[in-house]
Amino acid sequence: MNKTYNWGILGAGKIAGKFVQDLQKVEGAKVYAVASRSLDRAKEFAEAHNATNFYGSYLELVKDEAVDIIYIATPHVFHFEHTILALDHKKAVLCEKPMAMKREQVLKMINKAKQEKVFLMEALWTYFLPHYNYVLDIVASGKYGKLKELKADFGFDAPFDTEKRIYNKELGGGSLLDVGIYPVFAALTLLGKPDKIEAKATIGKTGIDENCSIQFNYDNGAVANLYSAIDETTPTEAVLVFEEAEITINSRFHEPSSVEIKSKDGTETLEFDMNTHGYNFEAAHVQQMLTENRLESTVMNFEKSLELISLLDRIREKIDLHY
Repeated sequence: MNKTYNWGILGAGKIAGKFVQDLQKVEGAKVYAVASRSLDRAKEFAEAHNATNFYGSYLELVKDEAVDIIYIATPHVFHFEHTILALDHKKAVLCEKPMAMKREQVLKMINKAKQEKVFLMEALWTYFLPHYNYVLDIVASGKYGKLKELKADFGFDAPFDTEKRIYNKELGGGSLLDVGIYPVFAALTLLGKPDKIEAKATIGKTGIDENCSIQFNYDNGAVANLYSAIDETTPTEAVLVFEEAEITINSRFHEPSSVEIKSKDGTETLEFDMNTHGYNFEAAHVQQMLTENRLESTVMNFEKSLELISLLDRIREKIDLHY
């Protein structure tokens, strides 16, 4: 890759820090600028991660003509607003998951990207990880027969604090959109869109789902049992039950991990070691898409993002959770 892509980081929180650490290991990527609502915070982030420029407002970042790609790492309740801002200024966008709070917003974001003829992708990094693609290939091959059942969970025990985003409804808090999106994404990509959805949740005193149990049923007999929580730590594994084998994507299944295969041939564990958090794969993909002059990802395309947010909307209706 001959071109160097200047990345602008919109938001200077924890996820942005991890992303930028990996971005520095991507060929052709430059951590060019960061923006925060606090100039001091932006400066601190820039110094910590060797960013060339820093801004105390998001508008200044998107107005910088040298920026090629904006990575949006603000709380998901702001994803719609900040993506539209970047697209308005003709910036390619990699927007953290979930792309927005509801399907209507995602559709508007996609239409805006098409209108401005600018690249847009939801940053669902799991889709680009080697271990996850290995399992996707096994499912597609039919090597172990039909995939009959998926069990996937993601739960962590977050201290109750109404000042923090995770328990704050105004900031899009709750387990489903924060971590439940990963089990739902796993079901969507491994089994497809369900024919029937059942869900129940524990709604806490701040009005968000503290845990959520979901079941996807498919007309072909397959089933996905999914669970998310912010009030307890769970194994955070994905177990795939085939006709002739059982595959476990070990903890934590949504990030770089190992894969265990139990079949008639015995038990085999495959390691997928790497020296990054794993965000480098999606970043490299975005640069490849831009190099090919594409306006949409060939992997995490608009259809997939719409399918995913539609499932999340349907689940929220089932558990009576409205933002």
